[in-house]
Amino acid sequence: MGFWDTLFGRTKPVRPDLDQLFALPSAAITLQAATSFTPTGAGSVCFASLEGGAFSEVQREVHALLDSDAERAGVPVEFSRDAYGYSWMLSRRAPQDLPALVNDLHAVNSALQGSGFGPQLLCSLVSFQETAERARSLALVYLYKRGTFYPFAPLPGEKRDNPLELQVKAMLKDDLRIEDDLTRWFPVWGAPGL
Repeated sequence: MGFWDTLFGRTKPVRPDLDQLFALPSAAITLQAATSFTPTGAGSVCFASLEGGAFSEVQREVHALLDSDAERAGVPVEFSRDAYGYSWMLSRRAPQDLPALVNDLHAVNSALQGSGFGPQLLCSLVSFQETAERARSLALVYLYKRGTFYPFAPLPGEKRDNPLELQVKAMLKDDLRIEDDLTRWFPVWGAPGL
């Protein structure tokens, strides 16, 4: 980074560190010990839509990659597109098998990055559900281009539980690289698996 970049406030982009995803199982233990949130077994990867043959090829590669896992037998990988035109890949595992789910998400991100689609990757998320009577939802979202996580706690009517998000941020600051810039805590309304 040069003098002019510093002078004009430009910063060098953070390199994605997909290995940060492997911190999620220990963060889940911290979260479960401090609250009543437990993993649901669902996780998603979001990427900018790829058109035509490229999207079909990515789907085939991801299916081949994840379907080769014998433990996944009968658990399909689901692809969808949201109202904004982004593509989502949803993986499901047993709720107690968060490390395997994280492996799935890491493998998909790595496969997309390795195939030259790294710039299209947006985020990955793992969902949690409260076991208490309120049964609130929570997601830990990994921002691919920032290499950081943030909590997302949706409420009915496309509202957010901001106090819960800040509470989770404080709880997990030692387990995950939390995004400091709250303006980057984008809502992921209707994300598959959430």
